Amino acid sequence: MTGSAHSTPQPATPLTKDLNAGVPVPPLDQDPEAALAERGLIAALPADFTVDRVGSDIPAWRLGPYAFLAGEAPDTVNPSLWRNALLNMNTGLFEVVQDAVYQVRGMDLSNISFLEDPTGVSREIVVVDPLISQECAAAALALYREHRGQDRTIRAVLFTHSHLDHYGGVLGLFDGGVLPEGVDIIAPEGFLEHAVSENVYAGNAMQRRALFMYGTLLERSAQGQVDAGLGKSNSAGLSGLLAPTFTITTRIARSGHVVSFGPVNLEFQLTPGTEAPAEMNFYLPDVRALCMAENATPTLHNLYSLRGAEVRDAKAWSEYLNQAVEWYGDRSNTLFASHFWPRWNTTETPEAIVAFLSSQADLYRYLHDQSLRLANHGRTMTEIAEDLDGALPQSLAGQWFNRGYYGTTNHNIKAVYQRYLGWYDGNAAHLHTLPPEQAGPRYVEAMGGAAKVVELARQTYEGATSAEDYRWAAELLSHAVFADPTDTAARTLQADVLEQLGYQAESGPWRNFYLAAAHELRTRPADGTPPGLASPQIITPPVLAAMRLDMLFDYLGIRLNGPDAAASRLTLGFTITGGLPDDPDQCTVQLRNGVLVYTPGPAPASADATYTLTRTGLNSLAVGDATPDQLLVDGELTITTGTLDPLTTLNGLLDTFEYWFGLATP
Repeated sequence: MTGSAHSTPQPATPLTKDLNAGVPVPPLDQDPEAALAERGLIAALPADFTVDRVGSDIPAWRLGPYAFLAGEAPDTVNPSLWRNALLNMNTGLFEVVQDAVYQVRGMDLSNISFLEDPTGVSREIVVVDPLISQECAAAALALYREHRGQDRTIRAVLFTHSHLDHYGGVLGLFDGGVLPEGVDIIAPEGFLEHAVSENVYAGNAMQRRALFMYGTLLERSAQGQVDAGLGKSNSAGLSGLLAPTFTITTRIARSGHVVSFGPVNLEFQLTPGTEAPAEMNFYLPDVRALCMAENATPTLHNLYSLRGAEVRDAKAWSEYLNQAVEWYGDRSNTLFASHFWPRWNTTETPEAIVAFLSSQADLYRYLHDQSLRLANHGRTMTEIAEDLDGALPQSLAGQWFNRGYYGTTNHNIKAVYQRYLGWYDGNAAHLHTLPPEQAGPRYVEAMGGAAKVVELARQTYEGATSAEDYRWAAELLSHAVFADPTDTAARTLQADVLEQLGYQAESGPWRNFYLAAAHELRTRPADGTPPGLASPQIITPPVLAAMRLDMLFDYLGIRLNGPDAAASRLTLGFTITGGLPDDPDQCTVQLRNGVLVYTPGPAPASADATYTLTRTGLNSLAVGDATPDQLLVDGELTITTGTLDPLTTLNGLLDTFEYWFGLATP
């Protein structure tokens, strides 16, 4: 290895090869998870399985690019992550509980499950977590019906939590994307609020970062994306949302309290603040089966998601897992979830489910308690992460189902610190630091110029004896890149360095972030010109249609350019036609102090203007698909009092978000 920088992915360095060679993994025929991943297969997906995307020549989903996943790990992939990537290639329709629970795995990042009448009398089913994309959900339902009966009709759809991969494909379950009369949409309390706040309010930034986290644009190869950690990757079809018609509240979610949806009897356990702000587990008492949503899967999960999300409560997560043991442990023979594969108690392992749940409960509690122990000793967030990373008790770390394929001990420890103490470490020098674009040039000048920085980094890279050396080289080069984005030598060398860190990562998201950053450094123009790719539609019409009126105006407030709007004051009244049943017919919106304030009810007589606006017109206005002039011409908007000017003024103060902003570059 010469250490020279390159414009394309490179082989593993000798150091990366040595580090990866030292990672222990069980032989496939002795892997304790392999038999679980294979059990119950009814129909495997073909190796070249593809789901077409509606209205596009780009598929919504493809398995074919993962054909390279076979045999021993190449030296460009951490062997433990390779193991997980192989196990996640167990795809198709699986029987979880005979004549009661079936799953399709490998058609999206998540699993979709089908709950049947265990007596066999009714043909009604409950569908659980219908994937990201409508096309994939429809394909999964078709595969299920092909083997379990075309006469299976949907009585209810259950969303276990508020993440897109557990509800986005719901419209694909129904002809024409229309919810039939009498079909319930079941979700935990707080579901709609959190689904909107995560996927709409911060949607543009979060979805951009998600491209890195899941390696969406990376080639599927031994030098590219191999897995996302808890599934292969995100699908790329159409997503939607249906508002819940049956909300699970604390009154309903009690041990032993059964709720029936057609022939399927369920008990619920609410788990807010765990893997999602609104989440729930459920239990099937008739067949002694427990669904843990995304709260217990064979990986250490995220207390903080790298795509961006609210920090999760490790203590509550642990407590809810222990509560699941208390409520259902001695009543469960089967455990399944919306990622990965199920677990079963057997004659040889009669306590397998309780042991699994208890171990994961202790895993999150250990990270919580030990992070705070060291914080109370005065250690900072980064110091604690270094202190405890790799220091889990062997009784926890030795369980393959606790490995960091999705979350990591390092960034989860930082999440615990952030939840309790925030971003500030108490060092006054860190209270008001310069942003990278200002700090970079000063660092570079202090170190003797860009050429000197690049040479120091190159020497560190070439002479590296540990991953820490690569980390230091990457930090040096980041200053050089932010000082001068046109510095090709700094960009390409940093790409080489980050690539090796990606090759070493056990976590799928860590690998993907490193490799996606390397790709950006090699290909993104220095002036930030967006790539010749269409920006994804972050907020789709079905999502807009499910949002309450106050949520739509909340989003308009987020789009409002506060500094530009600071001197403007407006009061606008709206009568909304065709709205949701629970929304007010009239509302008032005030622009004051650079803030948009929504109030339900009629506008005051002093309003600058009042309008009648269709709900579809408001939806188009909210996402920038139409202007007030266009809505007026199209008949979606009429002026009741005043003129169009105040609404045009407001619309002119709304930002349009650029999707392809840089992450590893300015």
